Order: sequence, then structure tokens, then C-alpha cells
Amino acid sequence: MRPVRFTKSHDGISLAWTRTGSGPPLVKAANWLTHLEYDAESPLWSHWVDFLEGHFDYLRSDERGCGLSDRDTGTLGIDSWTDDLSRVVEAADLPKPFILLGMSQGTMAAINYAARHPEDVSHLVILGGYARGSFCRNDDKAARLYQAIIDVMEAGWDQPGEAFREVFTHRFVPDGDPVRVQWFNELCRKATDGATASRLLTARGQSDVSALLPEITMPTLVLHADGDVVVPVDEGRFLAKHIPGAELTVLESQNHIIQADEPAWPAFQRLLLQFTGQTARPADANLTDREAAILAEICAAKSNKAIARDLGVSEKTIRNHATHIFAKLGVATRQEAILKVKGG
Repeated sequence: MRPVRFTKSHDGISLAWTRTGSGPPLVKAANWLTHLEYDAESPLWSHWVDFLEGHFDYLRSDERGCGLSDRDTGTLGIDSWTDDLSRVVEAADLPKPFILLGMSQGTMAAINYAARHPEDVSHLVILGGYARGSFCRNDDKAARLYQAIIDVMEAGWDQPGEAFREVFTHRFVPDGDPVRVQWFNELCRKATDGATASRLLTARGQSDVSALLPEITMPTLVLHADGDVVVPVDEGRFLAKHIPGAELTVLESQNHIIQADEPAWPAFQRLLLQFTGQTARPADANLTDREAAILAEICAAKSNKAIARDLGVSEKTIRNHATHIFAKLGVATRQEAILKVKGG
């Protein structure tokens, strides 16, 4: 199990976070819907966790009202979400500057943080994000649809069966197979309740950070799925148009959460690594995501004991994985593995 820790918000909300992996520091602003423990096992999110902790010193958290954070939402809005992000970063004692990843509504807190603390952020990466909530886009039809979704959530989220939650699920992963749909339905149930979901979505719909976009000074990469129905691709284009020097890449996908078995996933990995100046793990080694995460720790000169502690497993498990990694790489020692990864 990955270690989960807690810190307090300015208004006393308990915020859950975890920091794993090694490499350049990367913070993912809290986004909907997550559960720190459940995500690591979920086919919807586990490939994200494995990839990011396999290449970065990766910090993620559950937002207020969701996952392992307090279900009490307290005061909702941009200032609270941004302060929550700041408090998680400080609690984790993360090196600065770091890469800041904003996904979906987490983009708004990421933009606000980057504008307030430009010295803390080396790169800003946005995926499926937006600066204007659904009630702030001058689109009456979209606003009515968004309000209808909120109403359905409040009325049916906590009901037995999956019918109401699947309305939400199929918007996020329209290409999801039955297994992923079931996992997302279960994530909805585990992550929050209907009343809290309604409050969170209402607050997001009313939020707007578009005035801050010209203040973003660090290199920014905007990625967006062309068929995203949760956040239309035009919102990604809006971000790229108004953030000075931003790069925009439109990915071929229908899913708001990019899935491991679609072409957009390796495209995202490649673009993120290129943009942040990182090197992908050896492509010909055919490493699993867990093996790649362990190899990254080895390359950071961490002991088996330290790696086991970081990943929440036994030292024996790490030794067994290392043996398999070395065999796949065609090396015999840690030093040879490090040299091979670094191209030596």
C-alpha cells in the first residue's frame, strides 16, 4: 500500500495526500473523482499512478469532500481549492520548482496557483482542463445540461443500483468496457455522496479563472481529447489561446480520462516526457509499470529498504522485482542498470 498522509486546510478540513516515485517533482492538482487507495488498483486510474510515479517524484491528493479527505466540504471555490493545493505541497515538503499537472476542474486551482506562485512552477501541464465553469461560458444550452446533471446527482447518486451513477460514468469514459464502467460506478460510490457531489459541481460551474491566463509565465502544455463531452475541446483551445506561449495538442479520444489501451495514452506519455525534458524508460525492456517504478527508484540510488518503504511492499518483493528487471535489461548489477537507462 502506498502511504497516505493528512494535512489540514485553512478551515480545518482534513486533506489526504500521498507522495511516491522518484525523479523531477510533479504535483497533480486534486481533481474529480479520486480515491487515493482505490485509484491505485482501478483500471481507470492505475496506469496514471504507475506511469507518473515511475518517472517523477509524484504528489497527488484527494480534494475536500472526496476520497480519503473529509466529506465536509467547508467553503468551496477557487481560493479554497488553491489554498488546499498549497497546503498539500508544503506538507509533503516537495522540492521547488515542480511540474504542475492540472486535469479537468483541477486546472482552475493549478492556474490560480501558477499565477500566484510562478517561482514554484517549472512547467504547467493541462489535460482536459478549463478556465471557465459551465455557468460562465455564455452557452445557455450547456449550462442547462450541466444543471440537469447536478439535479440527477443530488436525486439519485446514493440510490441502490447503478442507473443514476452511470449517467455520469458514460460521460467520463464513453469508450469504457463493462469492467471499467463498473469500476467507475464503484469509484463514484466510494469517493463521495450525492449531496457533496452536487455542491462540488455547482461550485465548479460558477468558477472562472480566465482573467488569470495572461499572467501565466512558465512553459505551458495544453492537451485535450477531441471527443471529450465532459469538457469540450474548445475550452482547451481557449486556454491555449490566452496563455502566453502555450502549446496545444489535440488527442484522438472520446474519453475525459485517457485509458491505457487507447492510442491517446502513449501519445500523452510521450508529450509529457518531451515537454518536461525527461527520458522514457527503455522501450525494448518490456517492463511492467511496477517494474518501471522500481527501476526509477534504483536510478535514484535508493536502497531496497527505501524502495520497499516508498512503494509499501517488502524488501523481498523488491529484490525479486530487481532480478526480473535486470534480466529484461540484460544487466547484472544496479550500476549497469543505471548506465543502461541513462544511455551509458
